[in-house]
Amino acid sequence: MKYILVTGGVISGVGKGVIASSFGTILKSCGIEVTSIKIDPYINIDAGTFSPYEHGEVYVLDDGGEVDLDLGNYERFLDVTLHKDNNITTGKIYQTVINKERRGDFLGKTVQVIPHITDAIQEWVERVANQSVSSNGAKPEVCIVELGGTIGDIEGMPFVEAFRQFQFRVKRENFCCAHVSLVPQPRSTGEAKTKPTQASVRELRGLGLSPDLVVCRSENPINQDVKDKISNFCHVPPEQVVCIHDLSSIYRVPVLMEGQGMVEFFIERLQLSIHLPRPRKLINKWRELADRVDLLRRDVNISLVGKYTKLEDSYASVTKALQHAAIDAGYNLKIKYIEAADLEKQTNETNAVQYHEAWQQLCKSDGVIVPGGFGKRGMEGKLEACAWCRKMKKPLLGICLGLQAAVIEFSRNVLHLDEANSTEIDPATPHPVVIDMPEHNQGNMGGTMRLGKRKTIFCNKDSYNSKLRQLYGNQDSIEERHRHRYEVNKEYIERFEESGLRFVGVDESGDRMEILELEDHPYYVATQYHPEYLSRPLKPSPPFLGLILASVGRLQTYLSRGCRYSPRESDYDSDYIDSDMESNTSHRLTSKLELFVDKKEAESTS
Repeated sequence: MKYILVTGGVISGVGKGVIASSFGTILKSCGIEVTSIKIDPYINIDAGTFSPYEHGEVYVLDDGGEVDLDLGNYERFLDVTLHKDNNITTGKIYQTVINKERRGDFLGKTVQVIPHITDAIQEWVERVANQSVSSNGAKPEVCIVELGGTIGDIEGMPFVEAFRQFQFRVKRENFCCAHVSLVPQPRSTGEAKTKPTQASVRELRGLGLSPDLVVCRSENPINQDVKDKISNFCHVPPEQVVCIHDLSSIYRVPVLMEGQGMVEFFIERLQLSIHLPRPRKLINKWRELADRVDLLRRDVNISLVGKYTKLEDSYASVTKALQHAAIDAGYNLKIKYIEAADLEKQTNETNAVQYHEAWQQLCKSDGVIVPGGFGKRGMEGKLEACAWCRKMKKPLLGICLGLQAAVIEFSRNVLHLDEANSTEIDPATPHPVVIDMPEHNQGNMGGTMRLGKRKTIFCNKDSYNSKLRQLYGNQDSIEERHRHRYEVNKEYIERFEESGLRFVGVDESGDRMEILELEDHPYYVATQYHPEYLSRPLKPSPPFLGLILASVGRLQTYLSRGCRYSPRESDYDSDYIDSDMESNTSHRLTSKLELFVDKKEAESTS
């Protein structure tokens, strides 16, 4: 097993996750099986109880693990399925060691950070690195480990010490350290400043880890003189100082790294058995994807009505899924974050400006998405957004709490159940159209929800032709990831469906409603599951693709053609087509040749 440790200096949020993912992407393009581990030094057992304002969104894995959003980057870039143990926290490590101590595994010895905590970290990394994360069950050859935070943080000290020991445990040819550091360029001088990088590398070397690679993050490209200066002061060869400046999209990062000789470096440093010329299909797809993003000219405006809009990372996976779908359809995504509470009527009395600006933005949007969340705050604003989309025939996608909001709004305004609500918001409501699931709410807050991948079965009721089922390729069932502890009350289902609100997907028991659609509406769809977690840059999530296509008025054409794009050049510019893009069950991009043939057939028919 080969290990690549990615550390960060100067500031957090410098881009270690994208850089670590890009390392894996370029190695996968060479046919190397890759896995990833994210280390978070906080004491929490997992990310499940975090406010989104703390660390951004909570990302959910197939096995129900609630983890850091960087694991979402790994899954999207590498197209792998990670496990909850791929996220290591200080809490998990200490809990493991304390449980061993309680069982008497240490035979009465004093339990200390060194060697017991550091040994536990090393054993965890070795164990998880050998677990398959690919659909073919192949064992990984390279494990990329990202150490969260910055070097010098007191929380991260046990992990740094563990890897100082680990490099000798696995031998030098199997261990590589890449240090990501900020190189600021003050506008007052325009000169790249290397002192912060020098200080962070000095700190890292003082702790016993010498970087093999220094990755410089900067606003603009840095010149060779700056690289030579960093090389001279940081004890690395100039060719091992890499600059990753701000790019037009994150999809260009693997391409830029590949162009700077990262594959050759890893082959030599880790003694990887890659025989040149190496496979290039995957990296070529990333290059074509990045080119297509830069060529997008038509805009689609989507409003996200949420509760945590002050931090965009709170909806990282939703934003990425929207981008994947918009790129696939050939549109440049323009997303506006609307604070749900600003749409509420009583807000007009306290802050009229925010109220009117929020409604103006909502009315200007092509489509609306209401994502998941918890608690009472902003719920009435979400109901207002759902009501407006329903009445104005505006495309809407509701996710988790968004589905529950659509149900509550429909109950109040169509079924005239004026006090209908969720028991989460109002436990005493006379019409509990959304109720809690007792078996998934055991008193504790962490890990007590309905989590992970579950099956959803499509229903065939009255021959209703479900839009979402068509987008999923007319499958009988699908599997998506969940994170909720409230569900639609099945006692009201018959009344909903009699009034046109269709529940087209249920769980295996048939008692839990998973998908709803509104009849006689261009696209009013909501899901209890979170489809954003399985969206990939080259395989967008079907519900998100449906929202984008409906927002630009192309969904019906797309569905009528069997989930294929229209051959008309006005609908899809040939520059955006990737003829090497692989098929998937929900849809596929047609190749340039197919576009040409379809166009000729259409002309001859007309």
